Amino acid sequence: MTAQTEDLWIRNFHPAPDAAVRLVCFPHAGGSASFYFPVSRALAPGADVFVAQYPGRQDRRTEPVVTDIGELADRIADDLAARADDRPIVLFGHSMGALVAFEVAHRLRARGTGPASLVASGRRAPHLYRDDAVHRRSDEGLVAELKDLSGTDAGLLGDDEILRMILPAIRGDYRAVETYRLADGTAPLDCPVLALVGDSDPRVDVDEVRGWERHTTAGFALEVLPGGHFYLVREQAAVLAALRERIAALPASSLPVAG
Repeated sequence: MTAQTEDLWIRNFHPAPDAAVRLVCFPHAGGSASFYFPVSRALAPGADVFVAQYPGRQDRRTEPVVTDIGELADRIADDLAARADDRPIVLFGHSMGALVAFEVAHRLRARGTGPASLVASGRRAPHLYRDDAVHRRSDEGLVAELKDLSGTDAGLLGDDEILRMILPAIRGDYRAVETYRLADGTAPLDCPVLALVGDSDPRVDVDEVRGWERHTTAGFALEVLPGGHFYLVREQAAVLAALRERIAALPASSLPVAG
């Protein structure tokens, strides 16, 4: 890997300080920053790609897992605010990451620092809930969920040592997602929202994803791609194209003036 910024909450695998736009990516439950390394490599230097790294995984594996979406959003928004410049931000989150991105978007808006666009992938709209309790299952039940979603390498799921390392983070992330509730009185965002979903996602249906429309006053688009919950792995080219289109569609007035 190329050099990355030394930072707990945000990683920058391919720094592109001259890029006109910053793209911030948010991993799924159990996911880590490295999941977005290919996205960073593909989009740099056209975009300066930052990736959130949650506690409890990879180099942060000894830290307690944060089991509250709001707390994650607070910490990440603080970090992004500390490194703010005049470049617009596009937020992209998959599954749990879509919720974190949404809450970060509200916190950045309250600070007057964006975002310019939000891309929510593989997640029902924030106001829609299900009575799920995956985080209360046994380890075997949690592994079964991961296999259903096909989001974790099958070889890893058969390795007891690796499972002991990753299951606490996955369980904590599921608790964060399943206990999340949209705060009363939350106003729609004033930036465009693009929602992406796989057409055979076993946990999210298209109508639930279409519900993101009520969370913006600035334009909504829905794109359904072939695949299940982790459609974005096989359909990476289509996802990258959608992100490039979002970035290209930013109004000239939002971009920094050269010179």
